[in-house]
Amino acid sequence: MAEMPFDDLKVLDFTWWGVGPITMKYLADHGATVVHVESTTRTDGLRSSVPMKEGFPGLNASAFAGNFNSSKFGLGLNMGMPESRDLIRRIIAEWQPDIIGESFTPKTMRNWELDYPNVKEIKPDIIFFSTCQQGQTGPNSLLPGFGNLAASVGGIYHVTGWPDRPPVSPYGAYSDFINPPNALAAIVGALEYRRRTGKGQHLDLSQFECTTHFFAPALMDYQINNRIANRRGNKDDSHVPHNVYPCKERAPDPDMERTGGHWCAIAVTCDEEWSALCGVMGNPDWSREERFATFSARRENEEELDRLIGEWTAEWDAWELMETLQGCGVPAGVVQSQSDMRNDPQLEHRGFWQWREHPEVGQMPYDGLQFLLSKTPGGILRHQAMIGEHNEMILKEWVGLSDEEFLDLLLSDALETS
Repeated sequence: MAEMPFDDLKVLDFTWWGVGPITMKYLADHGATVVHVESTTRTDGLRSSVPMKEGFPGLNASAFAGNFNSSKFGLGLNMGMPESRDLIRRIIAEWQPDIIGESFTPKTMRNWELDYPNVKEIKPDIIFFSTCQQGQTGPNSLLPGFGNLAASVGGIYHVTGWPDRPPVSPYGAYSDFINPPNALAAIVGALEYRRRTGKGQHLDLSQFECTTHFFAPALMDYQINNRIANRRGNKDDSHVPHNVYPCKERAPDPDMERTGGHWCAIAVTCDEEWSALCGVMGNPDWSREERFATFSARRENEEELDRLIGEWTAEWDAWELMETLQGCGVPAGVVQSQSDMRNDPQLEHRGFWQWREHPEVGQMPYDGLQFLLSKTPGGILRHQAMIGEHNEMILKEWVGLSDEEFLDLLLSDALETS
């Protein structure tokens, strides 16, 4: 593989669940040597999350966990034991990681005496990355929670859904997926700062605060204009029509290539696209009426416009409709199922889906990279490590433990494997 951006970078990764592992994976996929510290005594709950390989549960069978932790090396430690904490201090002193990542509530690393002030005594230029629900300081810092809670507290759920119904959530723990790119940018900035100054730093990413960043226009609108954002379905400030429209029911494909496709999203962004859409619809009489002649008129009569377009789309196969509209320059996309995504031509073209051999469960599918760098491309370098899969290599070859020291750790039950 060509030279990658983070070649020679060393990372000690204590993160679990979502935000932290995804952030550390960005580094691993682009060349960093990331040692993921895990435990079988208190296992990362993501390892028990579905989907599982062939439907059979196991700590190494979760595709969810695999997607967040591929390209890393596995070190299994029971961090409740003093021997494990002493070992981590030795790893920091002798292996000299550039970055330490953790995603616990603030008391955890502090209780282990492995928080930033303590680690800085061992390695003064360390970049110490912490991420938890509401940050390292403040009255709510010790409140744990998942991304569902952060997105809810951050206001995202309040504006998601229909105006006449209760709030609903975007799929999954929404804040878990909008935080990591910001975290990566902060880490890259800290690396550049250290390159110029020789100084490390402690990065504190509050997942709640980072989530509110994506809600900034609504917050500003409230502060300045006293307007409260609310739910409004698929409506958009700048685009009309902008909605998801019903299409013909399609029988499930026996080859499981396309099982969804009963809805198609259409987003008209300008008058030229509106004219193109009207042309595909055959320029019906209603499309030439004054109430749809301009953006502001279409906005004023949006509900009726959606109804008329929906009556037209209901006669179409969603895939054919998407391709026809796209061919005329109208933004459109089928609402796809998971199996549809596996066969999406754009994802296939970019080589997004990748398979890697796992020593316990065999071939496993992994999500590919969300971005492709032209000069320093990354990639999935290895399968998700089993807990403690690389204990001996890491501790003997990289840290320099003797056979006797390694055996003592094994006998003490400080080392763990799955």
